[in-house]
Amino acid sequence: MDNSGNPQDVVVPPVEGVAGGGTAYGWNDGGTHGLNVKGPIDPTGIPTRDLVHVWCMPSTANVGPQDMPRHLEPINLLAARNERESVQIAIRPKVSWSGSSVAGTVQIQCSDLCSTSGDRLIVGQSLLLRRVVPILGVPDALVPVDLPVSQINLFPGETTALWISIDVPSSQPPGQYEGEIAITAIKADAESPVQILSKVEKHQLYRDLKGCLDIVEPIDGKPLDEVVERVKSATTSLRRILLSPSFSEFFSDNGPVDVMDEDAISSLSIRMKLNLTVWEFVLPETPSLPAVFGISDTVIEDRFGVQQGTAEWYEALDQHFKWLLQYRISPYFCKWADGMRVLTYTSPWPADHPKSDEYFSDPRLAAYAVPYKQVVSGNDAAKDYLQKQVEILRTKTHWRKAYFYLWDEPLNLEQYDSVRNMASEIHAYAPDARILTTYYCGPNDAPLAPTPFEAFVKVPSFLRPHNQIYCTSEWVLGNREDLVKDIITELQPENGH
Repeated sequence: MDNSGNPQDVVVPPVEGVAGGGTAYGWNDGGTHGLNVKGPIDPTGIPTRDLVHVWCMPSTANVGPQDMPRHLEPINLLAARNERESVQIAIRPKVSWSGSSVAGTVQIQCSDLCSTSGDRLIVGQSLLLRRVVPILGVPDALVPVDLPVSQINLFPGETTALWISIDVPSSQPPGQYEGEIAITAIKADAESPVQILSKVEKHQLYRDLKGCLDIVEPIDGKPLDEVVERVKSATTSLRRILLSPSFSEFFSDNGPVDVMDEDAISSLSIRMKLNLTVWEFVLPETPSLPAVFGISDTVIEDRFGVQQGTAEWYEALDQHFKWLLQYRISPYFCKWADGMRVLTYTSPWPADHPKSDEYFSDPRLAAYAVPYKQVVSGNDAAKDYLQKQVEILRTKTHWRKAYFYLWDEPLNLEQYDSVRNMASEIHAYAPDARILTTYYCGPNDAPLAPTPFEAFVKVPSFLRPHNQIYCTSEWVLGNREDLVKDIITELQPENGH
């Protein structure tokens, strides 16, 4: 996907306030020279391309409200099996066709991705659509929208971004897949063709359809008259389902109602081709490069109103763990103490709890943090607890994923010594345990070298052999990528440091 072309000739309306905005009803955002309309605009009689700009952007781009339009090109993605690929679609109104504060409403319709051999990536399962919502002015939150059809409001002078994710299962046949995304400007009061069923209605519909399947499925070897009776029974059940209130909008006295003129929609919509090449190889379940992500359990307690150690607290942590793990991120929870000392743990349960083994054995988890002391208060003494946890975990095959994260960015000799002392205690129980320390400087009261950067480079030597995993920030280097070799020189990966 190439978006390096020059933006279209557009004139952006003045920004009004922090959130931006247009000037007034009927403002023009450029590119509508051929549109000659007097009075209110009826989007059902005008091609959508005359009303909105649409273009695609890579997933690595930040698409903000004031981003300018680009040329629309087909979307071409490459993915291995067991991989997720994402792309963004940006939409910006050229004019307003709504009498309210919004510029107008567009309908988004996604199709399945199909290969020439008939294999599919199903919309709503493998293909998901989310709206990019700015947080404090930065494109951040991804809010799910309905599939396969949804409606979104566009605002004057603002660009709206949609995030498309495609999950390719490990068993998906390789090949060329093609789908389509249709964007249609509609009237603000138009009803969506998709009527959302309540959970109760969905459950009842599921039970009714499953009942039909249970009737006709076990027919192998049955006498013909019994098969006929089963089919009649299933037909009666299916007819009752189709005549239920959930489908009443599709029927009239003269039969089914055509709720959408597909030919008319096709001539007015912007139709974007989505092409995906699925390679034959499969990405491993376990990431080759662990990506760990920390979450403050105090924040979870405050945001969700739960108290540590309660069933609701465990449930909240479990939801966060599972949500991050689906993105192959290895999460850990943390609690801060004095001087940037930190208690980190991936599982809030003790090592001998079945949930801990479930967490640590998951192949998607590349690394897990072991707590230095109890997460939830118990009867074990601190040293007894640590020794017990380590002895249990060392018997497991997943022990190779384990690490201890004890201190966040120590600053002085006292803090560095605390890291060394805690690491020595852990290594007394498990000599092969891995200690992780984040840092951006050496001890400021006991310089390791003449300059701050040289002292920073010497930290691995200073912490060796107590520390095995060294983590620093990119900002320490500034733009001096040539300094990376100085850091690497101090590491000893062949010795596990």
